[in-house]
Amino acid sequence: MDIIAIGEPLLEFSTVGHETLERAGQFSTGFERDTSNFLVAAARSGARTGYLTRIGADPFGEAFLRLWQAEGIDTRHVVRAAGERTGVYFISRHPASSVFTYYRADSAASRLAPSDVPEAAVAAARALHVSGITQAISLTACDAAFHAMTVARAAGTLVSYDPNYRPQLWPLERARAVVTRSVELADVAFPNIEEGRLLTGAQDARAVVDWFAARGPSTVVLKLGADGALLWHEGTLTEVKPHPVVPIDSTGAGDAFDGAFMANLVSGATPAEAAHYAAVAGALTTQGHGAVGPVPTRATILAAG
Repeated sequence: MDIIAIGEPLLEFSTVGHETLERAGQFSTGFERDTSNFLVAAARSGARTGYLTRIGADPFGEAFLRLWQAEGIDTRHVVRAAGERTGVYFISRHPASSVFTYYRADSAASRLAPSDVPEAAVAAARALHVSGITQAISLTACDAAFHAMTVARAAGTLVSYDPNYRPQLWPLERARAVVTRSVELADVAFPNIEEGRLLTGAQDARAVVDWFAARGPSTVVLKLGADGALLWHEGTLTEVKPHPVVPIDSTGAGDAFDGAFMANLVSGATPAEAAHYAAVAGALTTQGHGAVGPVPTRATILAAG
Protein backbone atom coordinates (compact mmCIF):
# COMPACT_ATOMS: atom_id res chain seq x y z
CA MET A 1 0.00 0.00 0.00
CA ASP A 2 1.28 3.46 -0.85
CA ILE A 3 -0.75 5.61 1.56
CA ILE A 4 -2.95 4.83 4.55
CA ALA A 5 -4.99 7.51 6.33
CA ILE A 6 -6.74 7.57 9.68
CA GLY A 7 -9.82 9.69 10.22
CA GLU A 8 -13.52 10.40 10.29
CA PRO A 9 -16.05 10.22 7.44
CA LEU A 10 -19.26 12.28 7.53
CA LEU A 11 -22.24 11.94 5.22
CA GLU A 12 -23.34 15.33 3.90
CA PHE A 13 -26.90 16.58 3.45
CA SER A 14 -26.87 19.78 1.41
CA THR A 15 -29.90 21.99 0.90
CA VAL A 16 -31.05 22.34 -2.70
CA GLY A 17 -31.13 25.81 -4.25
CA HIS A 18 -29.27 27.67 -1.48
CA GLU A 19 -32.23 27.29 0.88
CA THR A 20 -31.58 27.85 4.57
CA LEU A 21 -31.67 24.75 6.76
CA GLU A 22 -34.92 25.78 8.44
CA ARG A 23 -36.64 26.33 5.08
CA ALA A 24 -35.16 23.43 3.13
CA GLY A 25 -37.59 21.15 1.37
CA GLN A 26 -34.99 18.95 -0.31
CA PHE A 27 -31.45 17.80 0.37
CA SER A 28 -28.81 16.26 -1.84
CA THR A 29 -26.34 13.85 -0.28
CA GLY A 30 -22.60 13.79 -0.54
CA PHE A 31 -19.50 12.29 1.04
CA GLU A 32 -17.25 14.43 3.19
CA ARG A 33 -14.46 14.77 5.67
CA ASP A 34 -10.86 15.54 5.20
CA THR A 35 -9.11 12.16 5.29
CA SER A 36 -11.74 10.48 3.10
CA ASN A 37 -11.41 13.35 0.59
CA PHE A 38 -7.63 13.02 0.80
CA LEU A 39 -7.76 9.33 -0.08
CA VAL A 40 -10.11 9.88 -3.02
CA ALA A 41 -7.70 12.48 -4.41
CA ALA A 42 -4.67 10.26 -3.85
CA ALA A 43 -6.39 7.26 -5.45
CA ARG A 44 -7.46 9.28 -8.50
CA SER A 45 -3.82 10.30 -8.86
CA GLY A 46 -2.78 6.66 -9.02
CA ALA A 47 -1.78 5.84 -5.43
CA ARG A 48 -2.71 2.55 -3.78
CA THR A 49 -4.60 3.72 -0.71
CA GLY A 50 -6.27 2.37 2.41
CA TYR A 51 -8.44 3.79 5.16
CA LEU A 52 -8.40 3.30 8.90
CA THR A 53 -11.67 4.39 10.46
CA ARG A 54 -14.82 3.26 12.22
CA ILE A 55 -18.29 3.46 10.69
CA GLY A 56 -21.67 2.40 11.94
CA ALA A 57 -23.20 -0.81 10.65
CA ASP A 58 -25.89 1.39 9.13
CA PRO A 59 -26.97 2.60 5.66
CA PHE A 60 -24.70 5.64 5.83
CA GLY A 61 -21.71 3.46 6.62
CA GLU A 62 -22.61 1.16 3.74
CA ALA A 63 -22.76 4.17 1.41
CA PHE A 64 -19.22 5.12 2.38
CA LEU A 65 -18.00 1.57 1.85
CA ARG A 66 -19.42 1.61 -1.67
CA LEU A 67 -17.71 4.94 -2.37
CA TRP A 68 -14.30 3.81 -1.13
CA GLN A 69 -14.48 0.49 -2.91
CA ALA A 70 -15.51 2.22 -6.16
CA GLU A 71 -12.47 4.49 -5.80
CA GLY A 72 -10.15 1.55 -5.22
CA ILE A 73 -9.50 2.44 -1.57
CA ASP A 74 -8.64 -0.59 0.58
CA THR A 75 -11.30 -0.99 3.29
CA ARG A 76 -9.86 -3.98 5.16
CA HIS A 77 -9.11 -1.78 8.16
CA VAL A 78 -12.48 -0.03 8.28
CA VAL A 79 -14.27 -1.18 11.44
CA ARG A 80 -18.02 -1.67 10.97
CA ALA A 81 -19.35 -1.21 14.48
CA ALA A 82 -22.72 -2.75 15.29
CA GLY A 83 -24.92 -0.50 17.40
CA GLU A 84 -22.93 2.62 16.49
CA ARG A 85 -23.77 5.26 13.90
CA THR A 86 -21.96 7.01 11.10
CA GLY A 87 -21.72 10.78 11.60
CA VAL A 88 -23.65 13.20 9.40
CA TYR A 89 -23.86 16.95 8.89
CA PHE A 90 -26.19 19.38 7.17
CA ILE A 91 -25.08 22.35 5.09
CA SER A 92 -26.81 25.32 3.54
CA ARG A 93 -24.43 26.56 0.83
CA HIS A 94 -24.34 30.16 -0.31
CA PRO A 95 -21.63 31.99 -2.30
CA ALA A 96 -21.11 34.45 0.56
CA SER A 97 -21.20 31.95 3.42
CA SER A 98 -22.31 28.44 4.32
CA VAL A 99 -24.05 27.22 7.47
CA PHE A 100 -23.09 23.84 8.93
CA THR A 101 -24.93 21.72 11.51
CA TYR A 102 -23.10 18.60 12.72
CA TYR A 103 -24.43 15.37 14.22
CA ARG A 104 -21.15 13.62 14.97
CA ALA A 105 -21.06 13.40 18.79
CA ASP A 106 -20.48 9.80 19.89
CA SER A 107 -20.29 8.63 16.28
CA ALA A 108 -18.46 5.43 15.41
CA ALA A 109 -15.43 7.38 14.20
CA SER A 110 -15.26 9.36 17.44
CA ARG A 111 -14.71 6.03 19.20
CA LEU A 112 -11.47 5.35 17.35
CA ALA A 113 -8.86 4.08 19.79
CA PRO A 114 -5.23 2.93 19.61
CA SER A 115 -6.42 -0.68 19.55
CA ASP A 116 -8.07 0.04 16.17
CA VAL A 117 -4.72 0.89 14.55
CA PRO A 118 -3.45 -1.95 12.32
CA GLU A 119 0.21 -1.61 13.21
CA ALA A 120 1.50 -3.96 10.50
CA ALA A 121 -0.41 -2.10 7.78
CA VAL A 122 0.86 1.29 8.97
CA ALA A 123 4.42 -0.01 9.14
CA ALA A 124 4.18 -1.52 5.64
CA ALA A 125 2.72 1.60 3.99
CA ARG A 126 4.92 4.14 2.27
CA ALA A 127 3.06 7.03 3.92
CA LEU A 128 0.54 7.69 6.70
CA HIS A 129 -1.74 10.73 6.58
CA VAL A 130 -3.21 12.29 9.72
CA SER A 131 -5.56 15.26 10.20
CA GLY A 132 -6.06 17.50 13.20
CA ILE A 133 -9.80 16.92 12.91
CA THR A 134 -9.24 13.28 13.83
CA GLN A 135 -7.40 14.44 16.93
CA ALA A 136 -10.12 16.94 17.84
CA ILE A 137 -13.22 14.72 17.73
CA SER A 138 -12.35 12.74 20.88
CA LEU A 139 -9.50 11.95 23.24
CA THR A 140 -9.40 8.30 22.13
CA ALA A 141 -9.27 9.29 18.46
CA CYS A 142 -6.42 11.66 19.29
CA ASP A 143 -4.61 8.82 21.03
CA ALA A 144 -5.20 6.59 17.99
CA ALA A 145 -3.71 9.20 15.66
CA PHE A 146 -0.62 9.60 17.83
CA HIS A 147 -0.23 5.84 18.10
CA ALA A 148 -0.39 5.51 14.31
CA MET A 149 2.22 8.26 13.89
CA THR A 150 4.51 6.63 16.45
CA VAL A 151 4.25 3.27 14.68
CA ALA A 152 4.93 4.95 11.33
CA ARG A 153 7.99 6.80 12.61
CA ALA A 154 9.46 3.62 14.07
CA ALA A 155 8.94 1.78 10.77
CA GLY A 156 10.29 4.51 8.51
CA THR A 157 6.87 5.23 7.01
CA LEU A 158 6.50 8.85 5.88
CA VAL A 159 4.05 10.85 8.00
CA SER A 160 2.04 13.66 6.43
CA TYR A 161 -0.02 15.95 8.65
CA ASP A 162 -2.66 18.61 8.00
CA PRO A 163 -3.66 20.60 11.11
CA ASN A 164 -7.16 21.27 9.70
CA TYR A 165 -7.87 23.46 12.71
CA ARG A 166 -11.59 23.87 13.42
CA PRO A 167 -12.22 26.29 16.33
CA GLN A 168 -15.64 24.76 17.09
CA LEU A 169 -14.06 21.38 17.84
CA TRP A 170 -11.48 22.28 20.49
CA PRO A 171 -9.86 25.18 22.37
CA LEU A 172 -6.99 26.94 20.65
CA GLU A 173 -4.47 26.19 23.40
CA ARG A 174 -5.12 22.45 23.28
CA ALA A 175 -5.02 22.53 19.49
CA ARG A 176 -1.67 24.33 19.58
CA ALA A 177 -0.19 21.71 21.90
CA VAL A 178 -1.48 18.76 19.86
CA VAL A 179 -0.51 20.30 16.52
CA THR A 180 2.98 21.15 17.78
CA ARG A 181 3.64 17.55 18.84
CA SER A 182 2.13 16.21 15.62
CA VAL A 183 4.34 18.42 13.45
CA GLU A 184 7.34 17.13 15.40
CA LEU A 185 6.34 13.61 14.31
CA ALA A 186 5.63 14.57 10.70
CA ASP A 187 7.80 14.48 7.60
CA VAL A 188 5.39 16.65 5.59
CA ALA A 189 3.14 19.37 7.08
CA PHE A 190 0.22 20.96 5.18
CA PRO A 191 -1.06 24.04 7.07
CA ASN A 192 -3.12 26.72 5.37
CA ILE A 193 -2.45 30.39 5.98
CA GLU A 194 -5.53 31.08 8.11
CA GLU A 195 -4.97 28.26 10.60
CA GLY A 196 -1.23 28.81 10.44
CA ARG A 197 -1.66 32.34 11.73
CA LEU A 198 -3.96 31.22 14.54
CA LEU A 199 -1.78 28.31 15.63
CA THR A 200 1.56 30.11 15.49
CA GLY A 201 0.62 33.68 16.35
CA ALA A 202 2.60 34.87 13.32
CA GLN A 203 1.00 36.92 10.55
CA ASP A 204 3.63 36.90 7.81
CA ALA A 205 3.45 33.79 5.61
CA ARG A 206 7.21 33.22 5.78
CA ALA A 207 7.10 33.40 9.57
CA VAL A 208 4.32 30.77 9.62
CA VAL A 209 6.43 28.50 7.42
CA ASP A 210 9.44 29.04 9.66
CA TRP A 211 7.43 28.05 12.75
CA PHE A 212 6.40 24.74 11.20
CA ALA A 213 9.83 24.07 9.71
CA ALA A 214 11.49 24.62 13.09
CA ARG A 215 9.50 21.70 14.53
CA GLY A 216 11.34 19.16 12.41
CA PRO A 217 9.52 18.11 9.22
CA SER A 218 11.63 18.00 6.08
CA THR A 219 8.82 19.54 4.01
CA VAL A 220 6.24 22.24 4.80
CA VAL A 221 3.60 23.31 2.31
CA LEU A 222 1.74 26.46 3.32
CA LYS A 223 -1.48 26.60 1.30
CA LEU A 224 -2.45 30.15 0.31
CA GLY A 225 -5.72 29.49 -1.51
CA ALA A 226 -6.03 31.58 -4.66
CA ASP A 227 -2.43 32.79 -4.15
CA GLY A 228 -0.92 29.33 -4.55
CA ALA A 229 1.42 27.97 -1.88
CA LEU A 230 4.83 28.27 -0.30
CA LEU A 231 6.97 25.13 -0.32
CA TRP A 232 9.78 24.78 2.20
CA HIS A 233 11.97 21.73 1.73
CA GLU A 234 15.17 21.14 3.67
CA GLY A 235 15.94 24.84 3.97
CA THR A 236 14.87 26.00 0.52
CA LEU A 237 11.72 28.11 0.07
CA THR A 238 9.89 28.00 -3.27
CA GLU A 239 6.81 29.88 -4.41
CA VAL A 240 4.17 27.60 -5.93
CA LYS A 241 2.11 29.57 -8.42
CA PRO A 242 -1.67 29.11 -8.40
CA HIS A 243 -3.44 27.42 -11.28
CA PRO A 244 -5.84 30.07 -12.62
CA VAL A 245 -9.54 29.21 -12.23
CA VAL A 246 -12.76 30.95 -11.22
CA PRO A 247 -13.83 28.93 -8.17
CA ILE A 248 -17.37 27.62 -7.78
CA ASP A 249 -17.02 25.69 -4.52
CA SER A 250 -13.81 25.36 -2.50
CA THR A 251 -15.06 22.39 -0.43
CA GLY A 252 -12.32 19.78 -0.17
CA ALA A 253 -9.78 21.70 -2.25
CA GLY A 254 -7.16 21.59 0.51
CA ASP A 255 -7.69 17.86 0.99
CA ALA A 256 -7.37 17.30 -2.75
CA PHE A 257 -4.12 19.28 -2.70
CA ASP A 258 -2.74 17.08 0.10
CA GLY A 259 -3.79 13.83 -1.56
CA ALA A 260 -2.42 14.80 -4.95
CA PHE A 261 0.87 15.95 -3.39
CA MET A 262 1.41 12.75 -1.44
CA ALA A 263 0.42 10.50 -4.35
CA ASN A 264 3.01 12.22 -6.52
CA LEU A 265 5.64 12.27 -3.77
CA VAL A 266 5.46 8.53 -3.06
CA SER A 267 5.61 7.83 -6.79
CA GLY A 268 9.05 9.48 -6.94
CA ALA A 269 8.34 13.13 -7.73
CA THR A 270 10.38 15.86 -6.07
CA PRO A 271 8.54 18.05 -3.54
CA ALA A 272 8.56 20.91 -6.06
CA GLU A 273 7.04 18.70 -8.76
CA ALA A 274 4.48 17.36 -6.30
CA ALA A 275 3.54 20.87 -5.18
CA HIS A 276 2.94 22.12 -8.73
CA TYR A 277 0.85 19.05 -9.49
CA ALA A 278 -1.12 19.49 -6.24
CA ALA A 279 -1.80 23.17 -6.96
CA VAL A 280 -3.48 22.19 -10.23
CA ALA A 281 -5.44 19.42 -8.50
CA GLY A 282 -6.68 21.73 -5.76
CA ALA A 283 -7.72 24.41 -8.23
CA LEU A 284 -9.61 21.97 -10.46
CA THR A 285 -11.48 20.64 -7.41
CA THR A 286 -13.08 24.08 -6.99
CA GLN A 287 -14.73 23.78 -10.42
CA GLY A 288 -17.71 21.76 -9.18
CA HIS A 289 -19.87 21.34 -6.09
CA GLY A 290 -19.01 18.97 -3.26
CA ALA A 291 -15.83 17.39 -1.99
CA VAL A 292 -15.69 14.22 -4.10
CA GLY A 293 -17.28 14.68 -7.52
CA PRO A 294 -14.95 17.46 -8.77
CA VAL A 295 -11.70 15.81 -7.62
CA PRO A 296 -9.68 15.38 -10.83
CA THR A 297 -7.88 12.30 -12.09
CA ARG A 298 -4.19 12.22 -12.85
CA ALA A 299 -4.85 12.48 -16.58
CA THR A 300 -7.01 15.56 -16.10
CA ILE A 301 -4.41 17.23 -13.88
CA LEU A 302 -1.56 16.57 -16.29
CA ALA A 303 -3.63 17.85 -19.22
CA ALA A 304 -4.46 21.06 -17.35
CA GLY A 305 -1.04 21.66 -15.85
